[in-house]
Amino acid sequence: MATKISRRKKKKTCGSKKNILYIITAVAAIFLISIGVIFKRYVLDKVTDTSFFIYIDENSSLDSVTEDLQKYLEKSDVNKIRRLSKLNGYTPCNKPGAYRIDPEMNAIRIYRKLSTGSQTPIRFTFNNIRTKDDLAETIDKQLKMDKQEVLELLNDSAFCTDMGFDTYTIPALFLPDSYEVYWTIAPRKLMEKMRQEYDKFWTDDRRMLATQIGISPIEVSTLASIVEEETKVPDEMNMVAGLYLNRLKKGMPLQADPTVKYAVGNFSIRRILHEHLTVNSPYNTYKNTGLPPGPIRIPSKAAIKAVLNYRHHPFIYMCAKEDFSGRHNFATTYAEHQNNAIKYHKALNKRNILK
Repeated sequence: MATKISRRKKKKTCGSKKNILYIITAVAAIFLISIGVIFKRYVLDKVTDTSFFIYIDENSSLDSVTEDLQKYLEKSDVNKIRRLSKLNGYTPCNKPGAYRIDPEMNAIRIYRKLSTGSQTPIRFTFNNIRTKDDLAETIDKQLKMDKQEVLELLNDSAFCTDMGFDTYTIPALFLPDSYEVYWTIAPRKLMEKMRQEYDKFWTDDRRMLATQIGISPIEVSTLASIVEEETKVPDEMNMVAGLYLNRLKKGMPLQADPTVKYAVGNFSIRRILHEHLTVNSPYNTYKNTGLPPGPIRIPSKAAIKAVLNYRHHPFIYMCAKEDFSGRHNFATTYAEHQNNAIKYHKALNKRNILK
């Protein structure tokens, strides 16, 4: 009888062990499946087919970042990033920057990129800039920088001197182009970056060309700014540059209309009048000989190259063509120039352009 009871106990014990084993196996299977699902959702699944930027500043919160992400991602994918952020205590305002999200990225990679502050350089582009104010505004719009802060630096004589310029010539530091910089770059760091780009552009060969002309690189930029304001026709730039250099060599005033517009503070003037020519300003090249104290715009690289490779010719006068093509009639004598001026003024009168 005792033997039968013992066998029954053994059967029950074996059954219990099997049940426990089944439970453990089931739990393990569920666990592994869950891990697999989580792995797939957070690691394998890509969340976007396009690239886009997320901008985070000192006022950003997890809610605002989530809102920005929802413009590009599915809500379920945004929720994954939000869960990871909350789980790890990510505070966006502590990691400001511009972050590019790319198609191959999953939820974990996006979270890591944002939470570690691995921001992406952005393309900072500027061209067709006339004044410091225009430049500061362009910087303000593209970078996390305040316009007033930029202007203060550009008008700081000590800072400009450190950069190798003064408050009049500092625009020459900037060479219109596209540059890779961090969105959060500090104003002084940006200026240092521009100085590095300036030094790259002004090679020994270009500096030698400036020396041969008899002017400094900064003066080349100043003359280039006048040339670019005078003509928008690329193949005429080196011709105009040659004319102004002829006048400089002869000790004649440049008599460049764009400098008068700059002095008056109005680039929209289409007809230069006597009242404009009498304005008292170091930029008025009708009243002053030589180059103005600094560029009247930020010249393009093309305009600078046009000055360095100016056309050799005998012309010392020019007047806008009467066909309003943007080109000029060139002359060696004042009489010839007067004839060209009469034709142009007749065209202005015909179009009723008074100012």
